[in-house]
Amino acid sequence: MKKFAVFASGSGTNFEAIERRMREENWDAEIVLVVCDKPDAKVLERAEKAGIPSFAFQPKSFDNKAAFEQVIVEQLRLHGAEWIVLAGYMRLIGDTLLSAYRNKIINIHPSLLPAFPGIDAVGQAYRAGVKVAGITVHYVDEGMDTGPIIAQRAVELEKSETLASLEEKIHKLEHELYPEVIKELLELNGRGEKE
Repeated sequence: MKKFAVFASGSGTNFEAIERRMREENWDAEIVLVVCDKPDAKVLERAEKAGIPSFAFQPKSFDNKAAFEQVIVEQLRLHGAEWIVLAGYMRLIGDTLLSAYRNKIINIHPSLLPAFPGIDAVGQAYRAGVKVAGITVHYVDEGMDTGPIIAQRAVELEKSETLASLEEKIHKLEHELYPEVIKELLELNGRGEKE
């Protein structure tokens, strides 16, 4: 059984979509830990409701990123996590986590990368007047949303599109595509095939 951790900073709707799909489709996988950098985030309530352990921390209580990432690595190892799935985790991953989980960290970003990396990607796309927006699932590397692309899905903008309606479309796409990609990656890795 493949074991993975989900990192999130906010409400946890992507976490919930992944957990629900995993349960409904009876994956040969388990979410062993939810990691959150905001101790009052709603994702922690969702994890508790799903019976999944969580680790919440406050980055400012550590001397630096390497210090809190070392504690995270210890927690991940304690729970046997083999993969890290970023689901709205609003921090760049540093060298400590990258070294420990090289090519085993994936992220979902609400744009068709390489367009609109970083924060407020949906707003950036909307303000740019694009005709097509979308989402990208990618491996995490040292840069901001620069790792190798695994999958993308596009959505066309209607003439009457608002920022709120586009955000809703993007979230719906994320909740469909991300669980699919995670399941495929874990199955491929479980069979010993090339990732």
